[in-house]
Amino acid sequence: MFKALVIDNDEQGYRTTLKDLEEKQLPDQDVTLEVSYSTLNYKDALAICNKGPIVRQFPMVPGIDFVGRVINSRHPQWQQDDVALLTGWGVGEKYWGGLAQKASVSGDWLVKVPTALSPLQTMAIGTAGFTAMLCVMALEKQGITPQHGPVLVTGASGGVGSFAVSLLARLGYEVVASSGRASDSDYLITTLGAASVIDRNELSQPGKPLAKERWAASIDSVGSHTLSNVLAGIKRDGVVAACGMAQGLDLPTSVAPFILRGVILVGVDSVMCPLPLRQQAWQRLADLVDGEQLQKLTRVIPLSAAREGAEQLLAGEVRGRLIVDCR
Repeated sequence: MFKALVIDNDEQGYRTTLKDLEEKQLPDQDVTLEVSYSTLNYKDALAICNKGPIVRQFPMVPGIDFVGRVINSRHPQWQQDDVALLTGWGVGEKYWGGLAQKASVSGDWLVKVPTALSPLQTMAIGTAGFTAMLCVMALEKQGITPQHGPVLVTGASGGVGSFAVSLLARLGYEVVASSGRASDSDYLITTLGAASVIDRNELSQPGKPLAKERWAASIDSVGSHTLSNVLAGIKRDGVVAACGMAQGLDLPTSVAPFILRGVILVGVDSVMCPLPLRQQAWQRLADLVDGEQLQKLTRVIPLSAAREGAEQLLAGEVRGRLIVDCR
């Protein structure tokens, strides 16, 4: 038997419950792992609290990422006692995820944990840090360097935003952090390395197609009016890496930033990211992330507290990362 957070949706309604399951109830995939840690991401919180159409089939074990030890494998690349991590691939949406003590997944979805990272550090980074790294790499691919000028990070107090600020700062960029909590200014500047902080209200309301040129680039995890205003304020030939939709799926903008200033909008998808790019991103994370700072970015909770943690996340009460100890 093992414990798992399970989402059901039937005649009794939509509900999330911590249950005892038998191993034979796991999906028939080629690698089974003993999960050490998972995390709570925004998508997990939406699923757990029934605030968005995340789950595609029921019952479902949520948790879009996890790290664990292989206990059974029919996959040629994975052996017993290997330590692996998983992010994305529809896990926690279409396939059972990591908010459980055991998980069964395709070995093709797994990535070897870099030797420089412990399992706890790996999930302290998790999907949020991985996505932030992909965004940084997207800016670099378009030629953005620290010499081009300040880089704006929206949703800077959240999981992706916190890592984006930290990674950019460690790479030498001048980071402008946008946050809705004034109390987080010291955290963003002193702990993460932001150069300055602006109130998210500057960006969250309907704005003009073009505004004053302020930033060379941006990493946006918010979407909607915020992304529109970010695009309007990007300097000529600047780049925006968009990876989230916390404010909404819509994009009420115009073609003006693109055809009058040559702004490039790059979409970043961490879910179906190909394996070579995953491996490259995780190795860079292992090289860049500071272990002491990582501790300041995270809070560890037990699996039994995952529902409460999801509610706090949706209410905007979580700073940084919530790690779920599944052991």
